[in-house]
Amino acid sequence: MKKVLAIVLVMLLVLSASAAFAADYEIVSKGFQHQYWQAVLKGAQQKADELGVTINFVGPANESAYDEQLGQLNSAINAAPKAIGLAALSTETCLDAIADAQAKGIPIIGFDSGVPGAPEGAILANAATNNYNAGAMAAEKVYEAIKDRIAAADGAVRIGVSAQDAVSDSVVSRGLGFIDKIGELAAADGYGVKLEGNERYINDAKVEQADDAKIIIETLVPSQVTAELSAIDCQNLLNKADIIALYGSNQHSAEAMVTANENLQKLGTGEGQVIGAGFDSGAVIKDAVRNGVFLGAITQAPVAMGAKTVELMVAAANGEPVEDADTGCQWYTAENMDDPEIAQNLYD
Repeated sequence: MKKVLAIVLVMLLVLSASAAFAADYEIVSKGFQHQYWQAVLKGAQQKADELGVTINFVGPANESAYDEQLGQLNSAINAAPKAIGLAALSTETCLDAIADAQAKGIPIIGFDSGVPGAPEGAILANAATNNYNAGAMAAEKVYEAIKDRIAAADGAVRIGVSAQDAVSDSVVSRGLGFIDKIGELAAADGYGVKLEGNERYINDAKVEQADDAKIIIETLVPSQVTAELSAIDCQNLLNKADIIALYGSNQHSAEAMVTANENLQKLGTGEGQVIGAGFDSGAVIKDAVRNGVFLGAITQAPVAMGAKTVELMVAAANGEPVEDADTGCQWYTAENMDDPEIAQNLYD
């Protein structure tokens, strides 16, 4: 009997300790070990400290571990936090858990890719990169670098876009943001633009096309998402005599640019070289930027994303209105990539 009482006492102490140290807010990410998610955690913890709240940040071992993330989400709900931050690996997998959180009155804030396709009203707001604006930022930097070459060219010049696919919202938005901004800047300088390549990017772009175009924007999408096929697309673009710039709209496509350039050696910032711009970071892309193969690249801002997620959760828990937030992006080059504000957002 004494032994049973002792066990019960220990269990009560454990439960009491767990309750005492329960976090105010639970955040369930798509991963944990990856540097990107550690950067999100950094921003979340900084904002939590600033606001005087506590957070518990978790994530599965990898971004295919749907069941593991579901277990973490259920544990978060059972902890009865004031709000939950969620970047779902699979919305469908999480639907029952989301309904459970709603029934218990726990607000959910999405972040990163959020919870696409969740029931209306289930996710109060999302903190994420505005991918269209990020693509436009890349276009502004590229256009600035090639503006004089466009003016000096006797005929038309070509700008290539390497896109992983024509399906993913983030990839397509980054491509269209780039294409539309190039079109806008070209029109302001009195140049006509023509679009070639993948039909999705042609049809969804806002560019008013001209028959006598000074600038051709060609977007290539592989038939399957493989590194080999994307590298071939980049080789084909780099081998065109009129090409002056090439943009890869995510890590996959930017790395394919580097692979394609290994034998061709056409990318660079020197006279007559093709200006290259990437998206995301990672060791391959960072090396390309540092070594001058790329003019620069766009990185998301995971530290700011983590901070904004906590800010939105606290507001939602307090009954304040919340709305989707663009957590921004940054253009990094060999000159600024070691600056602390940039470096904290560069992930491998």
